Amino acid sequence: MNLSETGISYRKSAIEGASPIGLIIVLFDTLAGDIRRGAAAIRKNDIETRCKELNHAELVLGRLESWIDQKNGGESAETLSRFYSYLRARMMEAAITKSASLLEAQMEMVLHVRAAWQLLDTAPPQPIGEQAETSGIQASASYALPVDTDPDRVSFSQTA
Repeated sequence: MNLSETGISYRKSAIEGASPIGLIIVLFDTLAGDIRRGAAAIRKNDIETRCKELNHAELVLGRLESWIDQKNGGESAETLSRFYSYLRARMMEAAITKSASLLEAQMEMVLHVRAAWQLLDTAPPQPIGEQAETSGIQASASYALPVDTDPDRVSFSQTA
């Protein structure tokens, strides 16, 4: 599915104006979409699409993992690392066993964690001089979408 020019502009501005937690939410949305499309491809026995979607989900997981602040993130960083490892293993298991229902269960978990990030993103602002806790995440770089991108995908080309 391709985005219209308006849709592309909307998606770009949403990402460019996003908070660090907002960027994480966008990636969780992308991950859930990849997994959903991977499950649908399994049901259709569409190997090419299944591989494409799950490979992209793997890239998204890699990006999310790269934002974990292992040094200062404490227990939250450790928990996120374990969660991402678990997701990766279950996605691989689902691909090998051709289990759409296993992928759908993983998508539900992703959406559950995404909802928790959404609550953090809508929390009242911190007083000036205090930094908000982002659960062991460092997401200060901005990421741009190429014009020809899929609506549920996020590019990983870093902008200055």
